[in-house]
Amino acid sequence: MPSVAQKKTSFEELSAYFPLTFPTPSPTTHPDLISTQDLHREEDLLRNPDSFRAWWSAINGMRENYTALQKTEANMSKFPENVLTVLGPLTTPLARQTLQRLTYTYEAALIQFPNSFKLWKSYLNMRMSFVLGKPVVKKKAGGKKKFPEMKDALEEAAEDLQEWESSLDPIVGWEEWKALIATFERSLMWLPKLPRLWLMYISIFYHPRCPSILSYTHARRTFDRALRTLPPSLHARIWTQYLLWAEKKGGEVTVVVYRRYLTVDPSLTERFTGLLLSPANSAPRPLEAAKLLLSLARKAARGEYISPEGKSPYQLLEDWINVVENFSEEVGLDVDDTDDSNKAVAEAEVAEIEASKTDSSTPSAASTSGPLIRMAGPAIPVTADGKPTAPYSEDEDPASPRKLNIEHIIRKDGLAVYKDQAGRLWTGLATYWIRRAELDRARDIFEQGMKNVLTSRDFTQIFDNYAEFLEAILDNIIKSQEVGEIDEEDTEDVDAEMDRRMKELDDLTDRRPFLYNDVMIRRNPNDVQEWEKRVALWGENDEEVIKTYTKALETINPRKATSNLHRLYIHFAKFYEEGGASGEAEPDLNSARKILEKATKVNFKLVEDLAEIWCEWSEMELRHENYDEAIRVMQRATAIPKNVKINYHDHSLSAQARLFKSLKLWSFYVDLEESYGTIQTTKAAYDKILELRIANAQIIVNYAAFLEDNEYFEDSFKVYERGVELFTFPVSFEIWNIYLSKFVKRYGGTKLERARDLFEQALEKCPPKSCKPLFLMYAQLEEDFGLAKRSMSIYERATQAVADEDKFEMFSIYIAKATANFGLPATRPIYERALEVLPDRQTAEMCLRFAALERKLGEIDRARAIYAHASQFCDPRVNPHFWSEWNTFEIETGSEDTFREMLRIKRSVQAQFNTEASYLSAQTIGARSGAKNTEESGASQDAMAAADKQARNGPAFVAAKKSVAVPEEGAESAPAPAPQAKNDEEIQISDDEDI
Repeated sequence: MPSVAQKKTSFEELSAYFPLTFPTPSPTTHPDLISTQDLHREEDLLRNPDSFRAWWSAINGMRENYTALQKTEANMSKFPENVLTVLGPLTTPLARQTLQRLTYTYEAALIQFPNSFKLWKSYLNMRMSFVLGKPVVKKKAGGKKKFPEMKDALEEAAEDLQEWESSLDPIVGWEEWKALIATFERSLMWLPKLPRLWLMYISIFYHPRCPSILSYTHARRTFDRALRTLPPSLHARIWTQYLLWAEKKGGEVTVVVYRRYLTVDPSLTERFTGLLLSPANSAPRPLEAAKLLLSLARKAARGEYISPEGKSPYQLLEDWINVVENFSEEVGLDVDDTDDSNKAVAEAEVAEIEASKTDSSTPSAASTSGPLIRMAGPAIPVTADGKPTAPYSEDEDPASPRKLNIEHIIRKDGLAVYKDQAGRLWTGLATYWIRRAELDRARDIFEQGMKNVLTSRDFTQIFDNYAEFLEAILDNIIKSQEVGEIDEEDTEDVDAEMDRRMKELDDLTDRRPFLYNDVMIRRNPNDVQEWEKRVALWGENDEEVIKTYTKALETINPRKATSNLHRLYIHFAKFYEEGGASGEAEPDLNSARKILEKATKVNFKLVEDLAEIWCEWSEMELRHENYDEAIRVMQRATAIPKNVKINYHDHSLSAQARLFKSLKLWSFYVDLEESYGTIQTTKAAYDKILELRIANAQIIVNYAAFLEDNEYFEDSFKVYERGVELFTFPVSFEIWNIYLSKFVKRYGGTKLERARDLFEQALEKCPPKSCKPLFLMYAQLEEDFGLAKRSMSIYERATQAVADEDKFEMFSIYIAKATANFGLPATRPIYERALEVLPDRQTAEMCLRFAALERKLGEIDRARAIYAHASQFCDPRVNPHFWSEWNTFEIETGSEDTFREMLRIKRSVQAQFNTEASYLSAQTIGARSGAKNTEESGASQDAMAAADKQARNGPAFVAAKKSVAVPEEGAESAPAPAPQAKNDEEIQISDDEDI
């Protein structure tokens, strides 16, 4: 390896090549600048110095010639690695000579065209390629936004920063670097308003080998000159590069440049705070970053700032909290200073309130035009559109070295505004004090947080952090004891501290249910269920239970309370009645009565809640065998006022005013009177219920049953009469049903006419769907105590009056009764009337019964006609049972002609039903019936197939009326028809047969 001396000598040899372009090369100073081959070109340029095309062609020719020679030379010679690293693009003599020739030509052209942007740009790119190296071309898909936001512009510019390959060493080639800068300065002297030249100039300062004398002070001054020279509409392009350059340099440069830009456009404040706290920053500025973030959070809360990152005001405040947690010593005040600041803030608030009271009491001066004129006082800052802004705050001034009062800021800007994020704010404040090693202060903050949050999420967040904090303290103490960092003299103090922390952790765990219950009650003080849980948490601690009940009843607003507020009073009274939670104390009925007495005066939302209070009071007296007192309590509760026209559902009235119409209360009262009162007092109670018109059907039935049990039968029937007058069907149906059954059971046939009148009265307004039981009861009465003829007439009326779904059953009962009373022939007109009235599905079933009747009576033709009539309602695929019955009937009683007629009717009916809708319906019904009808359908199909087969071969029975026609002797028999598989039921008939 070469020694240091050899390296120095080699650098000196390489430095001998420079300078190349200063002063500007000419044929006088460099004889080999123009060769004999270039004379023709030079003569042409001398003859036409004003022709831009001639100059441009000459320059392009020289550059193309250099490119071609460069490829040839690269293949012919190789240079040492250190030479390539130092000289870069100027390693070869060809490159150095070409640089001089191009410089000479460009300079000569610029003398003729000093204002040509095209010429200057080409010249500067050429000089940059020989000094900075070959630029790297980046491939990028898509286009750029025309007017991007500064945030997006910075990101795009950071991706598009120019990169180079093998540049000239800034020490050896310092003269060339300086000459390049001078060339840019000359170009900007001629074309100062072109931003492209400024951007090309600025790009030099991003070069990784740019000399420090150029990349710092000179670069900053160049950026400043660009901003002063270019119009404001082009400043964004310069600021993009300026900010990126400042970020790259870091330190004080970044702070100064960004402060300048933020005075114009504060949208990059968040980016600036990130730079201030960046790990790459050797001197972070957390106080300045915290003040900037606090200012952004307050402006965003006022609607004066919109985050480019899309952050909400709370998210900006959370970023500020993160800074406070990570840099607590640098950002916030200590405990003593915080207390002093809090005291000063409190005094200022009090003074402001007193001043506002004084100002409001002082009359304001009037003005002639209407609005008041402000004549004195400090200046009010305003925005560009004239709107007042927030006053100056040192907490938002990044230039101020004063630290922040973290407690006051979190309470004012956090807890007072973002109540739904209280958990994060309290834990952030506690973490701040933990980072400052103020453990007692952090514990107090945790306690305050748990006593102020309103949601279970916030409470859980604070509690978990609090428990983790105490566990961390214990872990640190244990680890310090294990390592042996504690002296023997301090062992007792450490043990005492450890015991205290352990006790705090255990106490916190024990208090968790109470603390959580406090949160729920604070969230909704009118939540009755949470107060009940609070009572349950105290267990058998009677003193605390009494305090909890008392506080709950004082706190809850009855009109806003959740359900079952009355249960709270009842449980409180039972607490005294049962002798406390443990039951060991003496029962205190007087205290229980006072509580229930107080409950009766509470304006509950529901009347039923107040009624239950009275009922529970009476039940309490019953449990202690104070029967008279229980009745007196209910008498007080059911006292009827003078105005009985009060609407029970009028919620504008108090519950006490509507209590006398509570059916629940009256029901309990009458039950009490039935058990411990007299018959007269019970009747009086029931009569009051009927007078108030609040009785339901159950009350009517109970009243009548009570009178019946006490053998007041006629009075009970009068109660039924009143009940059917009060209610309409279907409610009155139940009353009629009980009334009529009781009356018939009581009198039987002794008061038949009265019973008939009652039945007729009941059936007069009874709807069809409810009258069937009444008709059956009425007909049974006539059968038992009246005339059979009247019973049949009742059944006939019933078949006309009942609902359609009950008519089939009614006709069946009617036919059975007629058969029993008058014999089978008397049922024929009933069957005929049923066939006219019943729907098709039930008509088929009734026809089967009718046909069976006629067959019993020997009327075969009538039965066959009935089958034929019913066939029009029976699809063979849906009702195979009907056709099976008819088939059996014909086999047993018919002839060949009647059997054929049956088959013809079956095919006709099947064709009639053979539509798409009916076919699908048949398939569906058949699939549902499935295995249920498999045996029956299989048997009928087998029977039909056997009958069909017998019909083809000959009759299976002796003809009853007609004989089969026999062909004459000697006549030729007709050929047998070809078998047709499409219709298995078709009967093969000869052409000579008479159909």
